[in-house]
Amino acid sequence: MTGERGVADDQDGPGRRVRRVAIITDGNGRWAQQRGLDVTEGHRAGAENVKARLRDAVELGIEQLAIYAFSTENWGRSEGEVLGLMELFREYIAAETPELHEEGVRMRFIGRRSEPIPTDIVEQMEWAERLTAGNDRITFFIPFNYGGRAEIVDAARSFTGTTEEEFRQHLYAPELEDPDLVIRTSGEQRLSNYLLWQTAYSEFVFRDELWPDFDRAAFEDSLAVFGARQRRFGGRSA
Repeated sequence: MTGERGVADDQDGPGRRVRRVAIITDGNGRWAQQRGLDVTEGHRAGAENVKARLRDAVELGIEQLAIYAFSTENWGRSEGEVLGLMELFREYIAAETPELHEEGVRMRFIGRRSEPIPTDIVEQMEWAERLTAGNDRITFFIPFNYGGRAEIVDAARSFTGTTEEEFRQHLYAPELEDPDLVIRTSGEQRLSNYLLWQTAYSEFVFRDELWPDFDRAAFEDSLAVFGARQRRFGGRSA
């Protein structure tokens, strides 16, 4: 491990294990459109896939998993889609949190907890975090009303230190270590304002599958691609 937490693993050559993964779950709307379904059904299918891949992550020994739920820019979608997403979010927090707690999952929501988020959803998020705070099988980070630039701006407002590690303590979740791997589905190849501070040295894998079609085999293949790479963190290989 280097002097900066989360920047390098104890094994940085080919074949090392992925411990921290961040996923941009793109393609729910297109998945629904291809099937003649309402976009809300695409988001529901995507939510079901989040559950499945979280359980895969536990089995695969991943310690931290971050899955983009709702960005600060997503408020610009149609009113019907936004309302549907809020209702789906309420439903899944209420239904899944007790089960995830039993499975040893720690839940952490990251992002701005202010308007326009409905107050009852903020209360649900805080309840889920309290309930699962003592779990350590895997930490599941859910960026909600999240933007990477917003996170940096919010941290800068209260920052008076001089080092990067001191700055990290002002981020939404200082315990979120830098992802080893960022996966994005649906063929798009951009970060979309996601974990801008934390992904400075992350590896990227871009998949063609729409998010609801991203299955266990695709997940394992993405991890294998990462495992074959040599990470240098600005240095040179021998």
